[in-house]
Amino acid sequence: MQKRIEAENPLGCPVVSTLGLISGKWKPMVIHILIDQPLRFGQLKNMMSPISQKVLTEQLRELESTLIVQRDVFDEKVLNVTYSLTDYGHSLAPVLEALYLWGDTNAHLAPKRSS
Repeated sequence: MQKRIEAENPLGCPVVSTLGLISGKWKPMVIHILIDQPLRFGQLKNMMSPISQKVLTEQLRELESTLIVQRDVFDEKVLNVTYSLTDYGHSLAPVLEALYLWGDTNAHLAPKRSS
């Protein structure tokens, strides 16, 4: 695992490390939504439409494996699973806020990508 991380970030840059943890189309949104409260899978999926169930499951598993998201299972009459941010995950809130502010101010300046 360490060699893979070194290959993806040969200089050990903290910015590259952070972006590696939260990169992807959906991870920042999952983190953002979970900042306020824990949610069940269905609630998350509804808030993130049009994400597929498969992709959301993959994103949650990746965030769980990096200790950003916590999965809690409550054994009730009906199995209840909620997802929440860990303290480590909550520490990303100011990072996402800074990215949001930068994007809101500057995204229109970025060159358009050709398809």
